[in-house]
Amino acid sequence: MKEFVCNKLSQLDKIAETLLEVHNTSRLFAFYGGMGAGKTTFIKVICSKLGVRDVVLSPTFSIINQYTTKESKPIYHFDFYRIKNIKEVYDIGYEDYFYSDNYCFIEWPEMITELLPEDTINVYIKEESKNKRIISF
Repeated sequence: MKEFVCNKLSQLDKIAETLLEVHNTSRLFAFYGGMGAGKTTFIKVICSKLGVRDVVLSPTFSIINQYTTKESKPIYHFDFYRIKNIKEVYDIGYEDYFYSDNYCFIEWPEMITELLPEDTINVYIKEESKNKRIISF
């Protein structure tokens, strides 16, 4: 497991590059961290590295956002914080996304642990202080 100390936003670029290099064949990433830890912020940086030109926002209320890369490839961004039961995840057709071979970034994966494929890359963001995060994967 790799671990990075992040004291400023500008450091996220290198951490995102490393994540994508180390897991260059992976497409499913689960982001663990408390409220306000920086999951969406880190996903924004990763999407930028992947060539997304859309505005990347947390899909807290929509559950899923779709972005498009400059090569017209879709990227899916999930937020399962507000799901009430696992049936809701089946209803959105999660398998079509998770097994699509497109990037999927999942916030609050602990709500759907039993549905995550074995090859999911777990990314942990721990808030040490207001400006310090420990990111590991």
